[in-house]
Amino acid sequence: MHGRFGATSGKVMLDQAAKSGSIDITIDASSIDTGHAKRDTHLKSEEFFNVAKFPTLTYKATKLKFNGDKLSGADGELTMLGVTKPASLAVTAFNCGPHPMNKKPMCGANATTTIKRSDFGLSTYVPAVGDEVKITIEIEAVKD
Repeated sequence: MHGRFGATSGKVMLDQAAKSGSIDITIDASSIDTGHAKRDTHLKSEEFFNVAKFPTLTYKATKLKFNGDKLSGADGELTMLGVTKPASLAVTAFNCGPHPMNKKPMCGANATTTIKRSDFGLSTYVPAVGDEVKITIEIEAVKD
């Protein structure tokens, strides 16, 4: 099953010359969308994301990895259901340049990680419903 969170925000600080920076992403848990309204309501319940008690998920990283001048990964922490665990992102398709429409400087990338949802207390129906979850974050950051 695939799903997405429609309401996300974040800030990426990147110093390519110093090969450093940070990532701070916040996800509105109630914005989950799997294309099936009844399932989405169930996923928002106490059995899964418990959005009434834990309205957001966050990812914060202060250690970025580089392959030459290109960002290739990040080591940080994912917080879900009030549980914080280490999570490393693999970054691909990292590119910077002028945005094709507004011409402002921007960078874009894809970032992925795989977690065990039970590590965060989200263990409803494991193992009937898989424990491993692949998370993909598509990033488009415009320079301030």
